Amino acid sequence: MAGYATLPRLLDARRLRAAGLAVRTDPAATVPSHDPDPSLLAAVEEPFETVDGVFDRLRDLERRLREAGDRRAVFLTVYTRMTAAVRDALDSFADPDWMRRYTVTFADYYRRAFRDFERGKLDAVPDPWIVAFAAAVEGSALVAQDAFLGINAHINYDLALTLRDVGIDPDRPRKRADHRAINDVLAGLIDAQQVALADLYAPGLADVDAALGRFDEALALFSMTEGRAWAWRVATVLTDVRWGLARRYARWLLRVTATGGAIFVRSPPVDPRIVAALRRAEEERSLGGALTDLGDRLDRAIEG
Repeated sequence: MAGYATLPRLLDARRLRAAGLAVRTDPAATVPSHDPDPSLLAAVEEPFETVDGVFDRLRDLERRLREAGDRRAVFLTVYTRMTAAVRDALDSFADPDWMRRYTVTFADYYRRAFRDFERGKLDAVPDPWIVAFAAAVEGSALVAQDAFLGINAHINYDLALTLRDVGIDPDRPRKRADHRAINDVLAGLIDAQQVALADLYAPGLADVDAALGRFDEALALFSMTEGRAWAWRVATVLTDVRWGLARRYARWLLRVTATGGAIFVRSPPVDPRIVAALRRAEEERSLGGALTDLGDRLDRAIEG
């Protein structure tokens, strides 16, 4: 993935202005040429057909990315475990067949975004995924940022379109209940996900987690459940409103909201020294030492 070393962290200025987002970018920044990896493309070339197929192929892609040191694996570590949990709970839903179509269609949005990004066809990649994939291939973000950027793009952008595609009618209340029931499945995964990320990518993440208590788990679950509620509302508009202008506005708002969320996660309004301390903590299992070092540097800055 060396060809992506200079990939811009954010989208080009023109696309961001079109989305109504004012951020600092380098208008001259260009996306470097890249030779697609045939082994990665082979994993995402064909559409998904079954829930088991989704899990098996995404797990294989995750393995290939981890072996290559490609941080796009971080989101897949989260996503494959979520997919497995939904698969195992399918018979508990009121409409298992609908949930199967929902799960497969949802995964196919990720598959197409990954495929097009790997091919270098960025015009076909949704903006939130460009931010997420660019940060991951650069390898400059925190592990938690890589995870949340993928979650943001998939839930805050892809999910509403998935619901539109699989249909929320007939029997909308039953389908909505199944959609909301997934929140309970996700709630049971939060701790296991953090353990997996710490084991595979960031040894010190466990210390960060312990220092924050249950705050980060509550925040993660809140962001996912709120994003899923937002997706249902947008899908309702896309289903019920026949006025073309309103539907275009809903799609525009979906894109802007998810892209804005990605930019916030990628470049939060936090002192860079705190981010540096967290990165050291992720890598070294030394949260205390990292924060002590940060405090010392701040003290020197104040004294100077």
